[in-house]
Amino acid sequence: MADTILDRIMARKREEVAAARRRITESGLLAECRGAAPTRGFAAALQEKVAARQPAVIAEVKLGSPSRGRIHPPELPFDPATIAEGYARQGACCISCLTDRDFFFGDGAYVARIRERIDLPVLRKDFLYDPYQVLESRFLGADAILLIMAVLELPQALELEEAARELGLDVLVEVHDEAELERAHRLRTPLLGINNRNLKSFVTDLETTFRLSRMAETTRLVVSESGIRDANDLRRLMDQGIHAVLIGESFMKESDPGAALGRMLEGVANY
Repeated sequence: MADTILDRIMARKREEVAAARRRITESGLLAECRGAAPTRGFAAALQEKVAARQPAVIAEVKLGSPSRGRIHPPELPFDPATIAEGYARQGACCISCLTDRDFFFGDGAYVARIRERIDLPVLRKDFLYDPYQVLESRFLGADAILLIMAVLELPQALELEEAARELGLDVLVEVHDEAELERAHRLRTPLLGINNRNLKSFVTDLETTFRLSRMAETTRLVVSESGIRDANDLRRLMDQGIHAVLIGESFMKESDPGAALGRMLEGVANY
């Protein structure tokens, strides 16, 4: 019996992948991908900003979450492409797009819609465990995928990373604690996401990033995720040499997420 929200999410993912395979095989997906446009450099975009010691914001398009329900104001329309355009105008480095339907109110189709409207690299944020989903991500138009070590054994993560590399996708590997960090170091990707949210209590604490980043290999580019609420939080991270962040809820709860990003970046301008 499923005990946690992650258990329920992963059980649903297995159902989704089985259903997707009945609709289109892996070979069919691969054939569809052969004519796809080249991927945009997600890792390169972040690395360029960080090298310049500028804030590299991965701005997230996220309608809701299991813990908060709908985040974006319910009286307003939710148009992922328009929100992404606002982020791009206000200085986002990359876009993250939730594609999980049942728990985060996302959709794979959002990735393609965003990619058609803006030039920034797009991260598909979902709970991936099967190489089929990596191929699906390329088909949807993603430039990068998220691998969550909390739901993956090391052999799975290595297999998914290799599948991503073969398809030209970058990988952001996400950790929550020391054990996950140790396993994540076995992956080749330079992008290390540190999620500040406790998966049991759902409380966020930036100290998670500070603690784990000190243990991270120096070749990794640390991306702080969750709980970054304002320019003060961003300055705290930058003071510790962490310039890459993934922010969703703080922007999406506002009527104009792009403007919220603009205010945050203005608050650290020339910092």
